[in-house]
Amino acid sequence: MEITKAEIASAAAAHNSSSQELMGSEILVKALQAEGVQYIWGYPGGAVLYIYDALYKQDTIQHVLVRHEQAAVHAADGYARATGDVGVALVTSGPGVTNAITGIATAYMDSIPMVIITGQVPTAAIGLDAFQECDTVGITRPIVKHNFLVKDARDLAVTLKKAFHIARTGRPGPVVVDIPKDVSFKKVPYDGYPQSVEMRSYNPVRKGHGGQIRKALNLLLSAKRPYIYTGGGVLLGNATQELRTLVDMLGFPVTNTLMGLGAYPASDRKFLGMPGMHGTVEANNAMQNCDVLLAVGARFDDRVIGNPKHFAQNDRKIIHVDIDPSSISKRVKVDIPIVGDVKDVLTELIAMIRETSQRPDAGALAAWWDTIEGWRERQCLKYDMGSPDVIKPQYVVETLWNMTKDADTYVTSDVGQHQMWAAQYYRFDEPRRWINSGGLGTMGVGIPYAMGIKLAKPKSEVFCITGEGSVQMNIQELSTCLQYNTPIKICALNNRYLGMVRQWQEIEYSGRYSHSYMDALPNFVKLAEAYGHVGLLIEHAKDVEPALREARKLKDRTVFLDFRTDPTENVFPMVQAGKGLTEMLLGSEDL
Repeated sequence: MEITKAEIASAAAAHNSSSQELMGSEILVKALQAEGVQYIWGYPGGAVLYIYDALYKQDTIQHVLVRHEQAAVHAADGYARATGDVGVALVTSGPGVTNAITGIATAYMDSIPMVIITGQVPTAAIGLDAFQECDTVGITRPIVKHNFLVKDARDLAVTLKKAFHIARTGRPGPVVVDIPKDVSFKKVPYDGYPQSVEMRSYNPVRKGHGGQIRKALNLLLSAKRPYIYTGGGVLLGNATQELRTLVDMLGFPVTNTLMGLGAYPASDRKFLGMPGMHGTVEANNAMQNCDVLLAVGARFDDRVIGNPKHFAQNDRKIIHVDIDPSSISKRVKVDIPIVGDVKDVLTELIAMIRETSQRPDAGALAAWWDTIEGWRERQCLKYDMGSPDVIKPQYVVETLWNMTKDADTYVTSDVGQHQMWAAQYYRFDEPRRWINSGGLGTMGVGIPYAMGIKLAKPKSEVFCITGEGSVQMNIQELSTCLQYNTPIKICALNNRYLGMVRQWQEIEYSGRYSHSYMDALPNFVKLAEAYGHVGLLIEHAKDVEPALREARKLKDRTVFLDFRTDPTENVFPMVQAGKGLTEMLLGSEDL
């Protein structure tokens, strides 16, 4: 039975005039079509072959065959982060599921809307240690927003509707739908895909409490040293325009966390840079010394505020806006909690400001800005270019930013020093352009993220900033890039070390570099060429810009740029574990 574009409308219909009998796998495909799914990343196996057969018989959803299930979930994750749509991945039972776990946990920690469809052994074999069986529901329970085991094909359509609804509403997150093989081939009556779904136990609050918002307004307008601290929730809630309007109306300083970069333009003077462990002096000092802190879509995690006891030393009033009530006062006690969708809450707050004639104390605000400018004059991100024969990693990122800042560009990263340098020196002005793993800190995400974004945004430039350690964790996906024509540009800041591990070993472990030196690296240029791509080796600072220009000219090719960077360079500023937010190391002289 062919499933064509003409059938999408019928797939979305709540009730057809007469029901038809379909296999569970066909119902699944119709559900995905009704949800508007364009891409699925996956890897076939015995438990999902009926689903793959149904995908073969349709032409509206493109399946992308990855080389490892972890990459399937990461690619769907990158797609979701860049577009705001629900990402979809498909894996088989047993090792297919366990290979996908890291990707699912990565998405869960960063609240990314995803549906992961997993194959399962036939229902009669569940619990009997059948070939390629694992307890998918049990294994994934701690790292998903919700999961389902579908034991009856008649429940597939409504279960998929619930899965997508849960994934994209409230605080977003991954949802796993586990489908036994017999459910995928059994034929059952199909009456159409539900147009809506109601779940008594799941009804997230969207509208913030008006009285609490009014209290927050009064506190903000009376502040002498105000500060606006925002996280990934602003991006996930599509509230960047509301944030920008609020900041510009009030004239307050603002900071975006690692996951929130781009929510407010980095080129604007009111932006103080990223806060936290590798944040700027001005961002961290403002966080510690403000008298009123407005936190929006952020969770006061350990990498942002450092030691909570140190953070609590200074008396300040805290307003916390978040869609997830469990995030409020979880690590830091707040004074005015507001549970609600950040876009809706900020819209209401802006309306209240426009209705009142009261404005912040201009004199106090000017004095606060003078203090901030004093911190800013320290130029904490300034670095020494050193010898022309040595490439500083910061210089690579800055050069890339200067070349692409006016272009339609997306930047992914893996995890480590290169990630922090990218966050510090690539100044993101627009939302959803910076795609990285924040909460879980997963190495190997960079290339799959970039693949997912390039499929979603084929006319955009997509750069992956990575390291020689991280990139090898999913380097097999260079094969996927070739097969599906996703010409990404990979910038490897190759310092021959597991850089962040080496930095901690230098500072905390008296220079005992235990297993952090990479002394058997491949020839990345030849490796890229072996996968059918272009490889470039860059060893001198003068060649950085020409190499990037050459890579950008090769619009239809994936290019691997192997930048041999200074192996001794550390990421500064730095707040050591257990230290307070303002107890920063600013350079080697502080060690």
